[in-house]
Amino acid sequence: MLIAVDFDGTIVEDQFPQIGRPKIFAFETLREIQKHRHNLILWTERSGKDLEAAVEFCAKNGIEFYSVNASYPEEKYDPSEASRKIICDVFVSHKNLGGMKSWGEVWQDIQEMERLSIEGSKKNGFFSRLFSRLSKPNS
Repeated sequence: MLIAVDFDGTIVEDQFPQIGRPKIFAFETLREIQKHRHNLILWTERSGKDLEAAVEFCAKNGIEFYSVNASYPEEKYDPSEASRKIICDVFVSHKNLGGMKSWGEVWQDIQEMERLSIEGSKKNGFFSRLFSRLSKPNS
């Protein structure tokens, strides 16, 4: 899965432009997410030196991001050509409706999504998807 994560107020306490204290279990959870081979995107309002400081702070805490403020590493953002919308499966932010879940709840939700994805791929494996398409009449 592609999992985008905000920085200020989500990974760390919101002390912008300074870097706040890490939220309880934030880095432990992010490291566990990476162990499960998910890609993490840092999606933050920070830019320039403030962004570099956040990326460096995360690296010192064992987190290397798949991409930073981009849906994928090669993305080139031009505001005249595209909107600033992230492409991801999950977005973790303190600004979510209902506020920030605990990092334990975030981890449980991601594990449940993993489980459902695995179950779905077993039920709808390659051959069952292929044959279901072949058996449908053309519209």
